[in-house]
Amino acid sequence: MSQNSIRSNSIQNPRVTWEGCSVLLDINDGDRLVFARLTPGSTLKIGNKNFSLRPLIGCPFGSSFQIENGTEGLCLSRFVPSTEADNNDQEKGGSQIMDECRDNRAIVDNNEAQTLTSGDIDEMRRQGVKGDEIIEALIANSATYEKKTTFSQEKYRIKKQKKYAPRVLLRRPSARSICEAYFKKYPHRIGFLRVDALSLLLSLANVTANSDILLVDMVGGLLTGAVAERLGGTGYVCNTYLGSTPNPVEMVRTFNFDNEICKRIVRAPLRDLCLDQTGTSEIIDASNAELNGQTSPIKMEEMSLPSNHEAADSETIVSPQIKMGKPPKAGEKASEEAIKSWKENGFSSLIIAAPDADAWSLAKDLLPLLSYSAPFAIYHQYLQPLATCMHNLQQGKMAIGLQISEPWLREYQVLPSRTHPLMQMSAFGGYILSGTKICSSS
Repeated sequence: MSQNSIRSNSIQNPRVTWEGCSVLLDINDGDRLVFARLTPGSTLKIGNKNFSLRPLIGCPFGSSFQIENGTEGLCLSRFVPSTEADNNDQEKGGSQIMDECRDNRAIVDNNEAQTLTSGDIDEMRRQGVKGDEIIEALIANSATYEKKTTFSQEKYRIKKQKKYAPRVLLRRPSARSICEAYFKKYPHRIGFLRVDALSLLLSLANVTANSDILLVDMVGGLLTGAVAERLGGTGYVCNTYLGSTPNPVEMVRTFNFDNEICKRIVRAPLRDLCLDQTGTSEIIDASNAELNGQTSPIKMEEMSLPSNHEAADSETIVSPQIKMGKPPKAGEKASEEAIKSWKENGFSSLIIAAPDADAWSLAKDLLPLLSYSAPFAIYHQYLQPLATCMHNLQQGKMAIGLQISEPWLREYQVLPSRTHPLMQMSAFGGYILSGTKICSSS
């Protein structure tokens, strides 16, 4: 099947992967999150071996894969987890919770409980034994497995499964999954923007269909992709920037947007939007040099996604063929007609995510571009820049309904008789300044 036919089928059925699309690979239930481009030559490194990603092409998102012996050796093979066995195990474990009388007090971890040596396991692998069979052999040769509690037995099985039978979950790249993956691995690339802060940012800015959203995205394109995903091919997403160099939005390519959505993502320099509108073009030109000097390092950092050094850390190997079949490019320059319409009518809302820029300097230049009663939301990693901006907006009577929100998120583990907050959580998600623009008396 040719690439064009696969791409046309993927447009009709977006639930199925195609050659050249971007995917998020969830290895061992969140232990590793890897972005990859599906091509016949792309590979994924698990342990000390590389596995081809060709079997993932044409499979529905949400499919699970595990390592099995094929005609050409070890490869990723799709499998369907047995839900009935899992349900029976949960019911059995739940019924034995009250009758459980065993504990782990008498178990001594002296590395003598397992009679199966590493040489025996290597020999089983050379003979083509599946990972599940190796796990069962480890359990059968463990002298302390039957003495463990039900919970400890489950932890033991999961630990061995991750080592000898790793599983890969094929996830669809979305605003939530991309934000969670980057926040876990490279939070500095997205300005420490947590997923709940991102959702709150979109809600406070009233991002709805057929809206024209003005953005200042200095978090690598995550905010641009999230807004375009919510608009769904309607309205426009206009990325503005100071100076002559636009902010990189490389993460937008990961969303697998079609041509129609990519056409709605445009860019325009702040000088063009403010020209003959507010008479502040001279002030903007004077502040370009200072702000560009502050934001140039983050541009170079965000452009590499990921860099060679970080790619080695994530244990992913991408072949040169992955550069072929790129999705449509988003972020073309806005047309003169669109800029003229925005000057006359104003934008529907404003969102700013610029961790290394001054919030007040951006807000005072961008708020005049909004229509009256339009909402705006400004994200920053720290509180003080937003507090200063809020004070200046109040003094200038430029907006009403000003408030600074601090999102808070707690993730729970939900298991029978073991439901509790996770032991390690993110205690900080940044701050968001929101309000509504008004017509000042001046």
